[in-house]
Amino acid sequence: MGLPPLRTLFGKPSHLFTCGIPFSLFILTLLLIYKVDNLLSQTGTVVGHNLQPTPWHPFPPKTFNEQNRYARASKIIQCSYLTCSYASPAYTDSTAIDEAQAHRTRFSESTEICPDFFRSIQRDLQPWAGSRISLSHLAEAKSFAAFRVVIVDGKLYVDFYYACVQSRAMFTVWGLLQLLRRYPGLVPDVDLMFDCMDKPNINRTEHSSKPLPLFRYCTTKDHYDIPFPDWSFWGWPETNLHSWGKEFQDIKEGSHALSWNKRFGWAYWKGNPYVSSAVRTELLKCNHSRKWGAQIMTQDWVEESKAGYEQSKLSKQCKHRYKIYAEGYAWSVSLKYILSCGSLALIISSQYEDFFSRGLISKKNYWPVSSNDICPSIKLAVDWANANSLEAEAIGRSGQEFMESLSMDRIYDYMYHLISGYSKLMDFEPVPPASAREICLESILCFADEKQRKFLEESTAFPILERAPCKFNA
Repeated sequence: MGLPPLRTLFGKPSHLFTCGIPFSLFILTLLLIYKVDNLLSQTGTVVGHNLQPTPWHPFPPKTFNEQNRYARASKIIQCSYLTCSYASPAYTDSTAIDEAQAHRTRFSESTEICPDFFRSIQRDLQPWAGSRISLSHLAEAKSFAAFRVVIVDGKLYVDFYYACVQSRAMFTVWGLLQLLRRYPGLVPDVDLMFDCMDKPNINRTEHSSKPLPLFRYCTTKDHYDIPFPDWSFWGWPETNLHSWGKEFQDIKEGSHALSWNKRFGWAYWKGNPYVSSAVRTELLKCNHSRKWGAQIMTQDWVEESKAGYEQSKLSKQCKHRYKIYAEGYAWSVSLKYILSCGSLALIISSQYEDFFSRGLISKKNYWPVSSNDICPSIKLAVDWANANSLEAEAIGRSGQEFMESLSMDRIYDYMYHLISGYSKLMDFEPVPPASAREICLESILCFADEKQRKFLEESTAFPILERAPCKFNA
């Protein structure tokens, strides 16, 4: 007895084929979902998806308001992978860049001279004048960076390594995009590492044999870290601080509410003392207007946000003749706002410096206060100022004028000259790594919540084709 035909054993081939199609599609769908899920779980974003806090400055992991896993995946796909592909090419495509460059040739030589503090750029970049900056430098600097920035042909690419606290990364990257909009076709290709936390990391003693280039918001004389304008120049939604141009004008207007003689004749400070700052902890002991000539107030940002930020408006904090600046965990963004009031700024000896503070001159733009004997030093300064009212008022006004000269035009000029100087030191051609994603205005706005979007949009820059950046003689 012979074996039955194969067709009898296994059915008709067409039937097998028909049954196999759904099964194959099912397997392919599962495989696709797995691949997509795996990709999305590895995609770091400007708001911190899939990123851990920086290990050198820990903070609570970020939480997100997407309703479920699929909503989050959809958000990442839309904002990180699709938005820039369909975004308006204005000021980034080659045609727009060529038009901008052609228009600017008539203004190739700026008649404006950069402020003196721009010379600090040369000092910041001097460690690499001989060795130049190589990919090896960047590979080692990566260990200290929160993200990598690559600019090629006017497009911005970012590779995120760690999350930044609050919205720092979002507003920092937004600032870089505004630079590209302000000077289309003028910003050179560049590849750099950036840390978004407070304290400098590249110690000059530890890294003397091979300085590592790392951009951040502040530095010290003992560090190689390269200071760059901080995020708050474009806004800080968590504290309700608007972009620098708007905030300065509001503060200046508020400073005119009371004449000098009608302001309180003691020193004023309001801030968060609970940031591991020995200076601020000591400052709390000076809260006695008669004994120390000072009023020291604690700022509770949680309660303030619930109250609509009515008590923290900087434009309403220009009622004192003298205002105190005290560093926090490192430098503090509050310096620019304190100087903007027109009050005599009493600056407690600073360890850290940001990009513009190096242009301040003691007893011309501010009054120095010793960090070794804070309360008596404040009292001494207040007594001198009350006895020398005209001189004190003039120094306060000089500080305000300095901050007024630090317009967004000047900030973009500083960014441009710093990046240009850095790019000239690179010994390689920048190429975005495979893990980097293109970032555009639309992709950031895609991730932004309602309040962030409002702050971002009000700080949007527009091309200035009528002039080049200020003239900087390094």
